[in-house]
Amino acid sequence: MVQTATTLTEFLVEHRIPERGARIYLTACREGALTAAELARLAGLHRVEAYRYIRGLEERGLLRPTGSRPARFVALPLDQLIDRWIRRTSDRLDGLRTGRDRLINEWREMMSADPEPDDVRKFAVLEGRAATHRFLRKRIDGASREIRLTVAGFALAPAIDGAIDRSLRAAAERGVRVRLVTEISAANVPEARHFAALAEVRHARTPVTTRAILVDRAGALVFVSGEDGLGTEGEHQIALWSSAPSVVALARGYHHRMWGHSVPIAQRLVELEGPAPTAALSVTVGSAAASFQRLKEITELGMRATGLPEVQLDLPDMIQALARQMGREISAQVTGQSPAEVARSLVTYYHEHALGDLEIARDRPLRLKVTGCFACTPQWPEIGRVLCPKMLGAVFEAHVGTPCQVSAPDPRRHATKGCQFTITPA
Repeated sequence: MVQTATTLTEFLVEHRIPERGARIYLTACREGALTAAELARLAGLHRVEAYRYIRGLEERGLLRPTGSRPARFVALPLDQLIDRWIRRTSDRLDGLRTGRDRLINEWREMMSADPEPDDVRKFAVLEGRAATHRFLRKRIDGASREIRLTVAGFALAPAIDGAIDRSLRAAAERGVRVRLVTEISAANVPEARHFAALAEVRHARTPVTTRAILVDRAGALVFVSGEDGLGTEGEHQIALWSSAPSVVALARGYHHRMWGHSVPIAQRLVELEGPAPTAALSVTVGSAAASFQRLKEITELGMRATGLPEVQLDLPDMIQALARQMGREISAQVTGQSPAEVARSLVTYYHEHALGDLEIARDRPLRLKVTGCFACTPQWPEIGRVLCPKMLGAVFEAHVGTPCQVSAPDPRRHATKGCQFTITPA
């Protein structure tokens, strides 16, 4: 029985199913419908790691989700899988037979053409993940000075599956300096630790938008498409290798910028594995992308861990938290101790900061009117109905010393009559 399982696993690996993915698939074939957690346990894999392979198997049609929460996965019967591969192989053979004469004629024309004396091959187009990995391993195996990698976080696992890590380890052992800057999230910590054992690894504070690998300053591999581009899977991946100095300089400059704004992997692991009790997320002017990338990582982590297909964030709570911080900032720049004094100071503040035309519409009860409000954007006019009352309330409370109730504007009138807020101290 063990020998049979081993043979089947080897068979699946030969057909480009990762070994761990093959274990999950065979477990599902043997045990029937199972949840992702059950598949991980029976296949002997970490749950987060198993989820990644389950998604890959699902995309290739080897697993099919069924039921509700938690979803259970049913395996495509092995005989149907083999029949599918036979059909695809047959189609490829038919295509090869049909195009044989055309390909040979094109090759003969190419061989008979006189080469240009200055024709130096500076570019090579690589199609498919397997071909790209083979080409890259050869280049890494021939490296003598340095290898610089700038890759997205999701690319670490495929690099391990393609044995890129082994070539990098061998290069490091013969004295080649290997530097990797990537996005480290809770989902790829095991892969990041793995690469940290054979390279200098740093976490990119900003998203990696271009995957590029530089070898010895002699050539650069730039990924044009794939899962993060035009394609949907590894077979659609297209990469461009170039020894042109301009391309090499661009790849090196990009890596240098990303490296300069990155942090060591040890610091990143502390952030992921030991967050501060307040778990505050700072959004800084000029570098907001890194903070929202962190929010994306947290959300995706929760979805992977629970199997949730969708997460609903409480937008009003987020707006109110922003409003309270804005109110505290504004309160430090206005004056007054009574509601009327604060209101008059606010009129000046709104005018100086172009937040809208604020006026005191009534003294008792105190009512403020704003036209052209900064928060009533054309796309989301309702945001102001949540944000402004909380923001104004925080301003008045800071100066008056008691809680203040601020009414929300009438949604039927604020578009034409402006936003009106009644302030009532408790």
